[in-house]
Amino acid sequence: MTDEMSIRALDELSLSLAKIEDKELIKEFLECILTENEISGVTSRWTLVRRLNEGQTQRGIANELGLSLCKITRGSKELKKERSAFKKVIDIYDDILSKE
Repeated sequence: MTDEMSIRALDELSLSLAKIEDKELIKEFLECILTENEISGVTSRWTLVRRLNEGQTQRGIANELGLSLCKITRGSKELKKERSAFKKVIDIYDDILSKE
């Protein structure tokens, strides 16, 4: 697959997911399109970034989740970026939780 095809496919997926309001449908879709290892990797990264955002230490997260400090440092750098997509999505999630 060419880079152009990958970019187009990612745009199509992003557009489609942005329009879905059914949490279960999104979950089922992710379980269909991702392998168990890919789901584990994605959920692991989400968990570590949420923990970093909550103020937990990198070493504590490494011990608790069994992740390398290198992986956690990468997540920390992404979270600290000025226009971090991680931070934006975490803020959306936190907003949803605060309204429940």
